[in-house]
Amino acid sequence: MMDRTFKALSLVLSYPTAELQDAMPDIAEILGADPRIPLSLRTVLRQFAHRFAKDDIVDLQERYVMLFDRSRTLSLNLFEHIHGESRERGGAMVSLIETYRAGGVEPATSELPDHLPVLLEFLSTRPLPEAQEILADAAHILDALRARLVRRESGYAGALAALLHLSGSPADADTLAEMLALPDDDPTDLAALDAVWEETEVTFGPDPNGGCPQVRDLLAAMDSPAAPPLNRRT
Repeated sequence: MMDRTFKALSLVLSYPTAELQDAMPDIAEILGADPRIPLSLRTVLRQFAHRFAKDDIVDLQERYVMLFDRSRTLSLNLFEHIHGESRERGGAMVSLIETYRAGGVEPATSELPDHLPVLLEFLSTRPLPEAQEILADAAHILDALRARLVRRESGYAGALAALLHLSGSPADADTLAEMLALPDDDPTDLAALDAVWEETEVTFGPDPNGGCPQVRDLLAAMDSPAAPPLNRRT
């Protein structure tokens, strides 16, 4: 049975489209009715969804790109916060895809497999204790994203706060502090963006360690945060 809240949060964090706008009233209802989320946070999520449904779609898309595609420290591609664009990240991606398939999920998206909405789509199909363990392993990344979104006064911060609450586990304070010590990117700094594009591309090769580790094993490595490169939509 699908966990509708994880599915709804996956959609909230996805690239804005007209279809997503049309679905926002239903998403607001799902998130507003989940007793696992505190009432005050449910109110925030409902308000965000209703604003999303009414905003200009071009403005929504521009804001999303400036936040998540042109701000490296806000990347929704989780492995970027560990591996950057090294070959190790490529091996982890291949293993992650295999884990999705082993769970009966074939990611039907142009996004990379470590993209947070893609992971949430997978978690929506898993038992709640398993989903909570996976989210707990990434809690410090989720909390860092939440804090940076709060700094930018973005309504997306509510979605990250909801995920942290659903994980049932607080982020490790030291690791979170290390992540937040990294300077925030300036999405208008074109010179810095050009430098990122010149970095080494992700290599999707066989996992040098072999095997097919579970999602939780892959995300458990997130205790050594690295400065992530630019998130690239393919």
